[in-house]
Amino acid sequence: MSFDLAARLAARRAENLYRQRPLLESPQGPEVVVDGQPLLAFCNNDYLGLANHPQVIEAWRAGAERWGVGGGASHLVIGHSGPHHALEEALADLTGRPRALLFTTGYMANLGAVTALVGQGDTVLEDRLNHASLLDAGLLSGARFSRYLHNDAESLAKRLEKATGNTLVVTDGVFSMDGDIADLPALARKVKAKGAWLMVDDAHGFGSLGREGGGIVEHFGLGQDDVPVLVGTLGKAFGTAGAFVAGSDDLIESLIQFARPYIYTTSQPPALACATLKSLELLRIEHWRREHLQTLIRQFRQGAEQIGLELMDSFTPIQPIMVGDAGRAVWWSQMLRARGLMVTAIRPPTVPAGSARLRVTLTAAHSEAQVRRLLEGLADCFAQLSSESAHA
Repeated sequence: MSFDLAARLAARRAENLYRQRPLLESPQGPEVVVDGQPLLAFCNNDYLGLANHPQVIEAWRAGAERWGVGGGASHLVIGHSGPHHALEEALADLTGRPRALLFTTGYMANLGAVTALVGQGDTVLEDRLNHASLLDAGLLSGARFSRYLHNDAESLAKRLEKATGNTLVVTDGVFSMDGDIADLPALARKVKAKGAWLMVDDAHGFGSLGREGGGIVEHFGLGQDDVPVLVGTLGKAFGTAGAFVAGSDDLIESLIQFARPYIYTTSQPPALACATLKSLELLRIEHWRREHLQTLIRQFRQGAEQIGLELMDSFTPIQPIMVGDAGRAVWWSQMLRARGLMVTAIRPPTVPAGSARLRVTLTAAHSEAQVRRLLEGLADCFAQLSSESAHA
């Protein structure tokens, strides 16, 4: 018996689900070079345009000169440096919580938090459309695992009735493939009524939502009692890399003691923490970035609706265009690329079967003229597709 990997790959190609890595040959930004081709990109998560900001770059450079380029060890050995500690304090202040804990990636933060808090005999309840890292964490925790209907507090309530042991309810803040936001007030009421805990992964909300970029919890005006476990990533609106969990002293101490992905890995480079401290400062004080981003979102939605595109219910930088068929989504993406526009086709298993889409993401670094160019390209493709359908 052997692994027939070639057959698996061939099947994925035949289903229009084969993934390929574009080669980026320039810094992140609206105008990029990919596979040797200059493109106007609408597919990264650098929502505030900070990934290539000169002040953030200079902070990284200065941090490397002061602290070197490697963490050198895990946080619990000798890898927890001054910049790491200062960044944790700044993130705690941003979230309005006593403490925050740095992780190397968002995947590790989610895996670490869930598996440290629940195990055999406990219950994890998750939104059906949660990010893969949250679903994997629930499955790997050993707890009883169940998914409730997307953003449905009543569906959650029914599952809470059957929960055993310590119960953790987990949801994305902004859903990465749909762009909609969790109904946190309703979810929090159901969770608190049952004495459970609510954990929110606000990877795509931090920076883009809230007056100071505090994300979905700030957007709704909720506190630590409503959302005891708050997760954020630093590789999106912050423009750098890494992740964090924010919460009470007891929560953070428990993660330090029991979160295996935190304990058994080398810390991120201290210079990276220096860069993130600068990006966090810009994120909080430069409100114009969020204001400009909202202007672009309104411009895009109005233009797309005039074309006749099927949008999803989102006021966030994530603006998916529903296509349905995976092959057609790939065709749209290829046609846009031929026009100098880069928009990614998202296909199963990332999204449910029959719901392939173009995932447009907008950033504060885009201009209104660039969004107009995107809309013109989409209108051309839509007209061509409609013409071909009429002659089919």
